[in-house]
Amino acid sequence: SLWRDILSLASIVTKSRIPTQNTMRVLALLATFVAAANAFGVGSLSSFTGTSITLEPTYVVRGAPAGRSDLSMMRHRNKLKKLNKPADQRKALLRALTTEVIRHGRIKTTLVRAKAVRKHVDHMIELGKRGDLHARRQALGWVYDKDLVHSLFEAAPERYSDRNGGYTRVLRTMPRQGDNARWQLSSLFKKGRKLNIRKSFWS
Repeated sequence: SLWRDILSLASIVTKSRIPTQNTMRVLALLATFVAAANAFGVGSLSSFTGTSITLEPTYVVRGAPAGRSDLSMMRHRNKLKKLNKPADQRKALLRALTTEVIRHGRIKTTLVRAKAVRKHVDHMIELGKRGDLHARRQALGWVYDKDLVHSLFEAAPERYSDRNGGYTRVLRTMPRQGDNARWQLSSLFKKGRKLNIRKSFWS
């Protein structure tokens, strides 16, 4: 058969006293034949002898770390939550949620939306702590209420002077009636008096 001829030729080449360069050429030619034979796949016919070539598939099982499954996948397209909306509607929703969190100090929304809006609220407070003209224009480009931005820039440096991030927290509540969605409170940290949502958070 073809495989027997290839193996016998390989044994002859390795035992003979052919120069090293020629030996490498012959072995490379044999490797090319083997690769071409394997390229026909499992159960296909070889073009050399017309016989069926059966290759047994080999599987490599790697031990998974403790607490993780054996199947590990790349987290493609998971950089941000899509919120089941196109890009323009998602941006408008996040801008509206950010505006309302800054205005009232807390909002009640779903868990995914609360986690998605948290970084935008923290970014607005960081801009308010910076207080320069460029930061103010960036905040005006995201928050819908212009007067709210001015109030934020007046109160944020003093109110959050001792905190370097983590201005927003997500509080878990009971599931929402109707669809049983996970209902959360997204609120800002505030020093001093208790929160009164009837008034502005920055008043």
